[in-house]
Amino acid sequence: MNNLEATDYINYDHPLIADIVSPFQSLPGTREKIAAVYLKVRDGWRYNPYDISFQKEDFRASAIAGKQEGHCIDKAILMVTFLRALHIPARIHLAKVTNHLAVERLIELLGSHELAPHGMVDVFNGKKWVKASPTFNKELCDKFGVAPLEFTGEEDALLQAFNKQGDQFMEYLEDYGHFEDVPFEFIMKTFTEQYPEMYTNYKDSGGIRF
Repeated sequence: MNNLEATDYINYDHPLIADIVSPFQSLPGTREKIAAVYLKVRDGWRYNPYDISFQKEDFRASAIAGKQEGHCIDKAILMVTFLRALHIPARIHLAKVTNHLAVERLIELLGSHELAPHGMVDVFNGKKWVKASPTFNKELCDKFGVAPLEFTGEEDALLQAFNKQGDQFMEYLEDYGHFEDVPFEFIMKTFTEQYPEMYTNYKDSGGIRF
């Protein structure tokens, strides 16, 4: 498998994906397409950390695209899928991060302020691989007093380390590496190890959606 292929998860041959990607086809260059896709995913789907599925079918790009919000992994899958549809090499990248400003509700659900696996994207801009995190939509950033994360396709754009007041916001703890396809088994294994109580409480219902 390479980083341009369609897969069962990265199903850019689906009509819904084709419709979303169509406006980007006429953009003049690779960097312009990368930047436009990033903004589309960042702001087109609201980030919802309480939207976690344990079902394979929910990790297909076409299923995610039909929603209005998603988890960071969902948004990473969308960005990879849209980029590959434009013949731009892209792959999933996973890590563990900690949220220093985590809300009590999230800590209560997960039992931790560490988020794992966190989904982001590796994209080849024609010269090198760069990383992007399309996780936090602009409205959410405004709510938490964090500058929206910009990405031009030139350099890495990772989660904001500090908010506008200089308080520590997000911190990367561990890098799980990149994957050419959605590593469903690895994601589930990480969920169960990182959040055993949450997984036990919600596994019968197939996931969480608040």
